[in-house]
Amino acid sequence: MSRPASPRQDRPSSTPPVTPAAPVPLAPADVERFFATLAALSPEPKGELEYLNPFTLLVAVVLSAQATDKGVNRATGPLFQVADTPAKMVALGEEALRGYIRTIGLFNTKARNVIALSQALIDEHGGEVPCDRAALETLPGVGRKTANVVLNIAFGQPTMAVDTHIFRVANRTGLAPGKTPLAVEIGLEAVIPEGYRLHAHHWLILHGRYVCKARKPECPLCPVRDCCGFPDKTLAL
Repeated sequence: MSRPASPRQDRPSSTPPVTPAAPVPLAPADVERFFATLAALSPEPKGELEYLNPFTLLVAVVLSAQATDKGVNRATGPLFQVADTPAKMVALGEEALRGYIRTIGLFNTKARNVIALSQALIDEHGGEVPCDRAALETLPGVGRKTANVVLNIAFGQPTMAVDTHIFRVANRTGLAPGKTPLAVEIGLEAVIPEGYRLHAHHWLILHGRYVCKARKPECPLCPVRDCCGFPDKTLAL
């Protein structure tokens, strides 16, 4: 006969859980100072995915889902030497493509999507990557975030691709709190001054990746700490 559970296991904790303090929403002047500071430090920020043209950028972004940029770059360097157009990618074929991207997570699904989107580009867009979000989102493996990255980098459109870094920074700093990536995207587009919108996507990603980190943000080294609404700033590294 099994022993009954200790009654202590059913007792509520005497110490209530600590709820993190909400960030302080940033005033327009603070938002301006936030991006002016990042712009001064990096006037022409660049993404870290390596590509040769809009098609290879699209492929790289599709492959980067749940993978690191460095890992994708290691695989796509050799791949893009042999397949840098939709026609060459289709000719390469799914099996050979899997061999190039085997080190990337979910490579089987991604290989199917890359071949399918390459064929769709040939059949529906004359082999060219469309510069329209709705058209991009009809391609296999392409969602709103991927479309926004391509539109921003390849076509110079001031889109906001909300990844985990941007989502965290927008919520933590008070720039544009939101419960979903779309809510954060809309919020950021509403508050970022027009002169910063083209590069804001890259500034926020790089800031989240290297300074405003998930587990322990490097607040003492943060160049925008004085215009950030995060109430629990770290005091030491």
